[in-house]
Amino acid sequence: MKVLLLDPMGAFTDFAIRLMCDGHEVKQWQKKTPNGEQSLIGKGIVTRVLNWQAFMKWADIIVLSDNAYQMQFLEKYHREGYPIVGANLDTSYLELRRGEGQDIMKKAGLDVIPGQEFKNYNDAIAYVKANPKRYVSKPSGDADKALSYVSKNAADMLFMLERWKSKGKSKMPFIMQEFVPGIEVAVGAWMGKDGFSKLRCENFEFKKLMPSNFGVNTGEMGTVLKYTEKSKLFDETLGKLEEFLRFQNYIGYVDLAFIIDDKGSPRPLEWTTRPGWPLFNIQAALHKGDSIQWMCDLLEGKDTLKASTKIAAGHIVAIPDFPFTKVTGRDPSGFPIYNLEKCGDDVHLCEVMLGKGPIYEDGKFTETEMFVTAGDYVLVTSGIGDSVREATKKSMEVVKKIEIPSAMIVRDDVGERLEEELPKLHKLGYCREFRYE
Repeated sequence: MKVLLLDPMGAFTDFAIRLMCDGHEVKQWQKKTPNGEQSLIGKGIVTRVLNWQAFMKWADIIVLSDNAYQMQFLEKYHREGYPIVGANLDTSYLELRRGEGQDIMKKAGLDVIPGQEFKNYNDAIAYVKANPKRYVSKPSGDADKALSYVSKNAADMLFMLERWKSKGKSKMPFIMQEFVPGIEVAVGAWMGKDGFSKLRCENFEFKKLMPSNFGVNTGEMGTVLKYTEKSKLFDETLGKLEEFLRFQNYIGYVDLAFIIDDKGSPRPLEWTTRPGWPLFNIQAALHKGDSIQWMCDLLEGKDTLKASTKIAAGHIVAIPDFPFTKVTGRDPSGFPIYNLEKCGDDVHLCEVMLGKGPIYEDGKFTETEMFVTAGDYVLVTSGIGDSVREATKKSMEVVKKIEIPSAMIVRDDVGERLEEELPKLHKLGYCREFRYE
């Protein structure tokens, strides 16, 4: 099968490798670097193309890793019925225009957290002064994750708004919602022509850089997930949006994140209308059979996805200056990655390429072709088990096998908060197939 991966940030390296191992022909498009050069990610691993439009007719299936780039140009192909798995323009707005996404959830009857969308910092500052509460601020669009901020109090939020304003940060709209305490959890599913797959994916993200939820917001440092056919959370929330998504002709993965408040109500936070990262890498560890055929079947309205229903966990392995490399300008490329042959299927390469690195064997040093870094977000490890603890332990065992001659950045407490949170969720009827021990 001919597969075209439209992959602006180079997130599909592991997927491309799996596709090629299954015998498929793969071409990958990535956006150019800020200095106008071709990205290094995937170099020597997968055939990379500069002009994706030239290969649209070539492809049997086109898979999108993102919903923020090239969407205006892709709309023509969506309308003409090209075999695309991924967001169209309207469904990308559910995530990128947070206010619109919140309105759709509200119309579906979900218990949306009160919030306000702003287009400039002056209005937001005036709003906080007039309504001094604890807020969560999130930018719309494909903005810097550091602009997502959970304040400690109203004064804290006011300070950050004034600081962002003085530094000339994001010009795009952003939403501020009242802070609601509770347990953060998400549920997603793969959407086909005739509706959702029978497998729902309940998942927990660990977003901060450091253990115990300290440090900056990185987007994510690890995930714990499980496929299930029975999900109260799905039935009460995402399942209610199936007809809307069918009307929008959405094909692909969709996910809703929530805070389960003290009363047991799932309060929606945001849409994800694309593969999750690193969620998609970890899901791949559970999928059975050919890596792409089930996606082709989604386009035809058939649900053929088969996956293990065990618990899976994953850890991101990064190197300095993650997550600030784009700001500091440090070159994170070219570092050799050792011991991958010991990791089997439990390692998922991300910002990696083929290069040269030294090895020592038979009493001498030699330069050999090997996988080397092509960015600071190097790879994801995965582990599968009957419990959260077993899955995370297995994933960390893979992390410990890997050696990179740079400081490896890994959050080693992924999953641990679930020891306390799962019993609370179980009492409310949620995530009952998860076990911690």
